[in-house]
Amino acid sequence: MKSFDYAEPRTETEVLALLSEHAGRAEVLAGGTDLVGLMKKMIVTPDLVVNIMEVDSLQSIGPMADGSFSIGAAVTLDDLLAHPYLENYPAISDAILGINSMQLQAQGTLGGELCQRPRCWFFRDGQSLLDHDRHVTDGDNRLQAILGNEGLAKFVSSSRIGPALVALDARLRIIGPGSEQRLLSVADFFVTPRHADQRETVLGPDQLLTHIILPPRTSSFNATYEVRHGEGPEYPLAAAAVSLEISSSGRVEDAMVVLGHVAPTPWISHEAAQTLVGSSVSESIAESAGDAALLQATPLSENEYKVQLARVAVKRAILRAAGFETGGF
Repeated sequence: MKSFDYAEPRTETEVLALLSEHAGRAEVLAGGTDLVGLMKKMIVTPDLVVNIMEVDSLQSIGPMADGSFSIGAAVTLDDLLAHPYLENYPAISDAILGINSMQLQAQGTLGGELCQRPRCWFFRDGQSLLDHDRHVTDGDNRLQAILGNEGLAKFVSSSRIGPALVALDARLRIIGPGSEQRLLSVADFFVTPRHADQRETVLGPDQLLTHIILPPRTSSFNATYEVRHGEGPEYPLAAAAVSLEISSSGRVEDAMVVLGHVAPTPWISHEAAQTLVGSSVSESIAESAGDAALLQATPLSENEYKVQLARVAVKRAILRAAGFETGGF
């Protein structure tokens, strides 16, 4: 690990001052479940590490005046999971529980979970994240993308909670130099990098994600479903998060279906949503939505199996959100 300077600011303003002064040469540290490993492998080599866990405003959880729910970026996943308000957002709790690691849930933060770097084994082994020399196309691409992989980005977004936040239409508060402050949808936060110097989110080197804002909820028809190797803390092979608006007559009035771990960003499937709207949820409708979600899939040489797993994830997420038992294929 390369030597580095270390700072523990106490306010958001102090964090921004450090990031601006060392723009491009600093990394933000929260739980450290991702950054420390990247630094040990010399994949990232910052001159300065800025620990944000002493900034009180980033660890707040509470309702807002308009009924929204604000979560500080440095709130741990365990603390979030224990909050009673999360009962309205089972898609988020499903994703957190899927991590299935006491250490990662106790130490990891919500902001860090969204900002983690890809788990692509080529990238983690020190190779380029992008497929400039076809090391992904011609190599072991079992865990790579099956959607949105037409360009050089073949990796999958590693965020487990990102798809749920997209499905729930959550927003992010991002601050920057001076008085810069903006609210951004989670869907617009994730990007597919086009060159080696671009990361997987819109967050600039002198900007800070401070809060995640959940919209007011009047119903709890949302869920996440992951397809994994087993019950350990392994990352899913495919996942889906679903949010449904269901009328008193039982018909779906609106739907959002978001796939995870199958594309470089959380993948919104308008086709799956269109299949659901106007229908009552049933196993056959959920299966049709799963088929529709994967119509654009372009698997690589060794990951065609993920297409069926993603179909299953969509189907099971829909059934779980609607209150049906899930299990099996």
